[in-house]
Amino acid sequence: MTEDPFAPGPSAQKREARERAIELLYEAEIRGVSISNVLKGQVVTPAQLVEDLVTGVSDDVERIDAEIDAYLHEGWSLDRLGMLDLWILRIGIYELLLGDLPVAVVINEAVELGNLFGATEESGKFINGILGSAAREIGS
Repeated sequence: MTEDPFAPGPSAQKREARERAIELLYEAEIRGVSISNVLKGQVVTPAQLVEDLVTGVSDDVERIDAEIDAYLHEGWSLDRLGMLDLWILRIGIYELLLGDLPVAVVINEAVELGNLFGATEESGKFINGILGSAAREIGS
């Protein structure tokens, strides 16, 4: 069997997986249900990378939130962040902690998601700042 010449390349597939992961994590939070319930309710089974992202983030959300909280400026807290900004940061921190991808790729992808889904026009810059600080600490 030959590969589909029109299928998106690996980087586009990963970006699509992150976008889908954001949507599913957002749905779980809005509905107040577990991510496993959201995954079970999908008409089309999400790609494995999507499942890996959402379950990995969901399973380690307390640790991830502690990392994010450590880099928020004084006067800021997790509950002040826009819901989508927070989920984007959670995916970014999760990917930094995994260490499977170059730091620049993780940050760039999160910034792009922030620009696409973020709560404000400044979401991308905010996400860049938090993940940049986290990357310096996590990488050392």
